[in-house]
Amino acid sequence: MSAEAITPNLLRGWPLPAPGGSKYGRGQVLVVGGAARTPGAAMLSAHAALRVGAGRLTLAVARSVAHEVAVAVPESGVEPLDEDADGHVAVGAIEGLATDAGSADAVLIGPGLDAPDGTRDLVRGIAGIVSDEAFVVLDAFALGVAADVLSELEPLRGRLVMTPNSGEAERLLGRDSTDDESDARAVAERFGAVVSLGDVIATPDGRSWVKGTGTGGLGTSGSGDVLSGTVVGLLARGAGPAQAAAWASYVHAAAGDRLAVQVGPLGYLASELLGEIPRVLVELGG
Repeated sequence: MSAEAITPNLLRGWPLPAPGGSKYGRGQVLVVGGAARTPGAAMLSAHAALRVGAGRLTLAVARSVAHEVAVAVPESGVEPLDEDADGHVAVGAIEGLATDAGSADAVLIGPGLDAPDGTRDLVRGIAGIVSDEAFVVLDAFALGVAADVLSELEPLRGRLVMTPNSGEAERLLGRDSTDDESDARAVAERFGAVVSLGDVIATPDGRSWVKGTGTGGLGTSGSGDVLSGTVVGLLARGAGPAQAAAWASYVHAAAGDRLAVQVGPLGYLASELLGEIPRVLVELGG
């Protein structure tokens, strides 16, 4: 089955669910990340989720930076996570997430996490604390450990989204990369997930799409965090995994295109993508 191009017309024919009238009606998001040295990654994802219309946001970050994050992101509730002496999120930190994860419509794990043991513990346990209807997005460091806990992720088949780069895809598959399309399809089949890899989105049932927009300027620090936050925000609003990934991929790339005109093809910041996201959505009728 050949990949279908993601175009504005395709997305307009695949409209997002109408947003609810309250913050709870627009969906609850939990972003889990932000070790002591890297809270900004989780903050970028969190802001992206709000920019696509998610209603209620909770950020779970390392305890030592939780107060500062709460001040920097006043739109969010903040859950402090236990950390070790070096500021990495600790094994056992998931015990403090049960309430927030259980009420979330969509959970993102990964942005700003930076140590394998604590991250692996979070990924291993997430299926056991989210509701049966909740969606889960794995990004960044969470993708580096997901292959270690494949069986524990099994309950999330059909409601899991993964956003790897090529190196993370190799780790997920346990082999060298071949090309983005075949790798995305293989990861999707192995994990029962919708996979966004490079320009390709693949589903476990063999469908795939390819985006035809976006410039090299998107290859900048924090850009992937914005993408994963866009995905989780759309999931919280009620989009399905494939729809959320396709819309997020295009919106993220189109925001980069707009900045390439305003700033230049290189040198714009990931944080600047955030302000363009709602404008792209308006243009698409989202």
